[in-house]
Amino acid sequence: MRYLSILFVSLFCFCSSQAQEEAAYDFEVQKSDSAWKAQLTELQYHVTREGGTEEAFTGKYWDNKEEGLYHCICCGQVLFDSKTKFKSGTGWPSFFIPKSYDAILEAEDKSLGMSRTEVLCSRCGAHLGHVFDDGPLPTGMRYCINSAALDFEASTDEK
Repeated sequence: MRYLSILFVSLFCFCSSQAQEEAAYDFEVQKSDSAWKAQLTELQYHVTREGGTEEAFTGKYWDNKEEGLYHCICCGQVLFDSKTKFKSGTGWPSFFIPKSYDAILEAEDKSLGMSRTEVLCSRCGAHLGHVFDDGPLPTGMRYCINSAALDFEASTDEK
């Protein structure tokens, strides 16, 4: 029993230090809550700064078929290219790869009684959504991203 107690305490301390380490990212773009609230709509703030989720099939970009780039709504960093967007049937914009792996961070999310991988903007720490391993080839990944976390810039290339 003593061994289990020591193991539990060690595990608790390790998890706590990991959480503190994740919270200590030094993001390039940092603002106060009041500054974020002044910049973002209520839904955008809830999703990006509080880790919320918009309802499925209600977001601005879940069914967007235009060509272009998807940027972080908070800091403007390019996150995804429309060429990697696919129809997942989930009601959220889904991509099989980010524009650059440097543009995102992945963190363990144990909220809601399950283990998932959260996707964050690497520049400002905005919560974007989650990534799952049930996407199409070539990566097999599905980056399920909230429209409220994105801004879309249509391509200006004329063909």
